[in-house]
Amino acid sequence: MTCIDRRDLGLLLLRLSAGGVLAAHGAQKLLGWFGGGGVEGTAQAMEAMGYEPGLVSARAAGLAEAGGGTLLALGLATPAAGAAAAGAMAGATAVHAPNGFFAQGGGFEYTALLGLTAAGLAVSGPGRLSLDQLTCNVLNRGWMVPVTLGATAVVTTVVVCARNNRLREAREGKQEALFEE
Repeated sequence: MTCIDRRDLGLLLLRLSAGGVLAAHGAQKLLGWFGGGGVEGTAQAMEAMGYEPGLVSARAAGLAEAGGGTLLALGLATPAAGAAAAGAMAGATAVHAPNGFFAQGGGFEYTALLGLTAAGLAVSGPGRLSLDQLTCNVLNRGWMVPVTLGATAVVTTVVVCARNNRLREAREGKQEALFEE
């Protein structure tokens, strides 16, 4: 019989809280639950934030948050779940970064905390009170951690850089239009 210790209980609490919050945010984006805009409203918001195409961006962010959050809460496929959620939060952090650190002023503290918690769970594993443990860690192997986090880092970097380039080009276009007037 496997002994459950306080580390397992702590990981369960982290998974349930962070995973639950992420899943709820994803449900806002995908389904319009909890006062969210649904996929159409989220698509419009994503385009306004510079993420294009908006519909693809809304679905990707919603699935990463809802799917990654749900899997984290369950402790299933923890490396992939944590990486997906961390990637979504890195994209959100890029949006909030110009507003400073504190969330009170629109900053990135909240998104960074969720992303780093998800990444930390991907690295630490889910603990023994998890579906990964119940399934003999078939979807939670050590090699999966660097692969999933590395792939997510590459994709997230490409997406955020493309967004930043679009925003910069839009600003430069507006400046040129002002000089022409």
